[in-house]
This record gives sequence, structure tokens and C-alpha cells, in this order.
Amino acid sequence: MKLETNQLLRFTTAGSVDDGKSTLIGRLLYDSKSIFEDQLAAVETTSKRKGHEGVDLALFTDGLKDEREQGITIDVAYRYFTTPKRKFIIADTPGHIQYTRNMVTGASTANAALILIDARHGVIEQTKRHAFIASLLQIPHVIVCINKMDLVDFSEKVYDEIVSQFESFASKLYVKDIQFLPISALLGDNVVNRSENTPWYKGAPLLYTLETLHISSDLNKIDARFPVQTVLRPQSEEFLDYRGYAGRVASGIFRPGDEVAVLPSGFTSTIKTIDTLEGELEEAYAPMSVSITLEDDIDISRGDMIVKKNNQPEPVQEFDAMLCWLNDAPARPRAKYTILHTSNEQRAMIKEVIYKIDINTYAREEEDKSLEMNAIARVKIRTTRPLMMDEYRDNRVTGSFVLIDDATHETVAAGMIM
Repeated sequence: MKLETNQLLRFTTAGSVDDGKSTLIGRLLYDSKSIFEDQLAAVETTSKRKGHEGVDLALFTDGLKDEREQGITIDVAYRYFTTPKRKFIIADTPGHIQYTRNMVTGASTANAALILIDARHGVIEQTKRHAFIASLLQIPHVIVCINKMDLVDFSEKVYDEIVSQFESFASKLYVKDIQFLPISALLGDNVVNRSENTPWYKGAPLLYTLETLHISSDLNKIDARFPVQTVLRPQSEEFLDYRGYAGRVASGIFRPGDEVAVLPSGFTSTIKTIDTLEGELEEAYAPMSVSITLEDDIDISRGDMIVKKNNQPEPVQEFDAMLCWLNDAPARPRAKYTILHTSNEQRAMIKEVIYKIDINTYAREEEDKSLEMNAIARVKIRTTRPLMMDEYRDNRVTGSFVLIDDATHETVAAGMIM
């Protein structure tokens, strides 16, 4: 199969502190010649000033350290680079355990996850946590980079032991594709070029793996869902009778003439036109932003959803979800939050914590009902009005939501509907 040169691969990096994420990204950028000359010159100067013999690759990506020193909230940093075969966006997440929540943000749109393991330490709790989140978010490809192989003399035995450790717990996860690579980000072994130090490794280097990874669309093309963001009523004489419902197609395909239903009211109609600034369209599909007009005058407002008449989600007010708690403050028992689901915003309550996940064993903890930062749990949520939702495994857009604390206006949790 011939690869398209304009394909975009989004991947996230995850690993514990000092596993070498910054050095690995720096090596990818440096060896693939994706560094601007002025940036390279600046890094070379800084490296010399710090007494390094060569270029300190971590300096290409260590802006987060500057943020930390200035007291700025550490978030996900996005890096961009291009090779002749593919374009890339890297979501670089902090390695400290208190920033595990950032991986949820960085991995939410990723096609692949790079999980780094220090060859000296093997699989640790952070490794399992990151692998679980990758599975929870249904990232199709996981590439396990066993780094710092130079510090264990490029031992095949050490590599095989770590692969065995990872596979033993990953068998409990839902990940379609897992690949393993022995690398040294510092020296460049198996990052962009094959290494002569690992003749026992028969696979491809990391960059080739990323360039040839199959990118499958995670968009649901079957279930047509159109959350309404706003109602367009132009005041000009030319469009005096125009009434359009604007938003972004979440999934599926809409065409003029389609019979549709508006939820939660249940009223039905037929699509009259699909409009953009450039004119009318014959069809609209995810993730296009359009305005839809209907043949009938129906009361529709922000938060409603237009769907195919013969393919409707079930409006629900109580549902189960896997919840990642993101906030420093723990959840308050039966506290009310604002839930954001597509364009729908309303009040919600965590009615029950069914069980929490022990990241070390993946066992279910049914006694501990607390939700503290980084906790992952299955919960039952109740809303004031019905939401039009699908399961996350079927539709990542209509199957996900966030919770907002009304007092602080902070995003406290991200959820995936079961």
C-alpha cells in the first residue's frame, strides 16, 4: 500500500521522570533534520556553556522546565516536525506522577502512544498507568521504547525480560497493536537509524515505524450525529427567512433529503440544505462545520442533536462512565458539577463510585469510594436533563465528556461513557 505524503500522525509520549522523553524527541528532531538553524545554533551554544561535549538534545524540548521554574502550570507541549513521508504532531507530557492527568489530555486525539521504559529499571507503576490510559482511550498503536540500552550493554536478555514484563500485564488491556524497540535516545541507536549494537534486533528503527504506521480513522462513519452549537437567524433582507442550525458534524454523513430526528424532543423533519460560507454542499461529514436547514419549523436550540431518523441514540439521564479525576481537590460526595457533552451543558452529579482501578494490579477496588487526583474509576452519573450519547468505544466524540467545578470553573474530570 502506498503511503500518502500528506498523512498526519499524532502521537503522545509517556514515561516516568528521567526516562529520556525529551532526549528522544530531541533525537528525532535532530537526526531527521527538523531543527531550524537558529534554534540549533542556540542549543549548541547553551550545550557548550553547560560543559557538554556534544549537543544536549533535551534542550530542544525542555521548555517545560523553564515553565516549572517560573511557577507556570505545566501542561502538554505540542511539537511539530515533518519528513518526506509524513507529518507529525507530538504531544509531550510531563513524567511526574502528579501530572498523569496531562497524559489524558495529550492522548485524547492520538493515533499512537510512545511509552518509554528505562532499561535499568524495567516496568514500574508509571508504565502500567500510562499503558492503562492508552487502553482506556483506545489508542490503536502502542510503541514501547526500551531506552538507555547503552547503560545495560545493549543486553538482549534485559530487553527480553522487560518485553515479557510488559506483555504479562498488557494482556489484560485492550490495545490492538503493541511494538517493542530497544533504543538509546542519547546515542541515537534505533531512533532514526538502525544500530550496530543490537544485531539481535530485527525490527525497524523508531522513525521508520512511525512513518509506516497504519493510520485508521477513529471517526464513526455510520452513526450520524450533529450537535447544534447555535441557531443562525441573519437580520439582512436577503436571508430574512433563513433559519440554520450551525455546528460540527460529530460522526456519520448528512445529505439534503435525509429524514432526521431532533433530540431530545423527538420531532422529525427532512434536511433542506447544508450550507457553508462557500455555498451549499451535497453532503457533510465529520469533522466539518456547517449550517443545516430543515423543511419544517422546529424548536431547536444549542445542545440539541440532529440525527438520522432510523439511527438514534437513546437519550439518558443516568449512565455509567470511566472517569479520570484531574483535579488537586478530591471529589465531594454527591456534589453537583457542570457536565459538558458535545454542545450540551447542564448540571450533573456523581451518584456513585462503583469501583476504582488499582493501577499496579488492574484489580477493582470496591471498598474505597474516594476520587483523588489521577484516580481512575467506574462511576454512575445522573444529569438534570437527558443527554444524547453513544458508548465511547463506538464514538469518541459523543461518548466522552468533562466535568466542571461550578465554584472554581476548573475542569475536574474527563469521562468515557460505557
